[in-house]
Amino acid sequence: MDIATLLGIVGSLAIVAMAMVLGGDPLIFINPPSLLIVIGGSLFVVLSKFSLKQFLGAVKVAAKAFMFKLESAEEIIGVLVDVAQVARKGGLLALEEKEVDNKFLKNGMQLLVDGQDREVVRTMLSKDRVMTLERHKWGAKVFSAIGDVGPAMGMIGTLIGLVQMLANMSDPKAIGPAMAVALLTTLYGAMLATMICLPIADKLNLRMTEEAQIQSIIIDALLAIQAGQNPRVIEDMLRTYLPSGTRDDANFEQPTA
Repeated sequence: MDIATLLGIVGSLAIVAMAMVLGGDPLIFINPPSLLIVIGGSLFVVLSKFSLKQFLGAVKVAAKAFMFKLESAEEIIGVLVDVAQVARKGGLLALEEKEVDNKFLKNGMQLLVDGQDREVVRTMLSKDRVMTLERHKWGAKVFSAIGDVGPAMGMIGTLIGLVQMLANMSDPKAIGPAMAVALLTTLYGAMLATMICLPIADKLNLRMTEEAQIQSIIIDALLAIQAGQNPRVIEDMLRTYLPSGTRDDANFEQPTA
């Protein structure tokens, strides 16, 4: 689980909730019409921008912002060097017995075991990589769209509340509820965008960048293994993916059998 995402969203909501509690009765910040305008309105507006499959798929992809644990570049390079050593000693068929956790790497190793041509391996893995990044991209776009629409729906709710207030100036009892709708829709829209949807969209973009790098490392390593390059040469080649200041100090621990 990504503690940073969970802690950031829950922490920001908790601080706002604490401010509401310390300021008086927190129930005054609960307004069903405002929630209906912002939450319901935003979801339906965003749904109109995407296909139903993309919209529903964004929820599944968003789970990666919280639950997805990706290996670091150092960790995956260590695994790949170990895979290269296995192939060097026992040939490509020996990779069939090698257990790895990364699904993308496992699929690539199976292509080598099956004796696929180099260009076939490159094409299939590159296509798999592109499709994975597409899922991340559309998930991030959906949440970015909600983050954009939320404040706008809050402004619409504010205008509705103001119209209701001005239409009932002769009735003092109606002014308060109308003003609550006007103010709380703006609050809900800002909270939805700033504290929930935009952070998730940014985290999905970060995940997309990280996974793209890891998969690029795997593709380069598998093609080098297929070409029969020495594991030490492969390790030196993969070090170029690391920041220049850490390349020489990186220690790739080999997994124990």
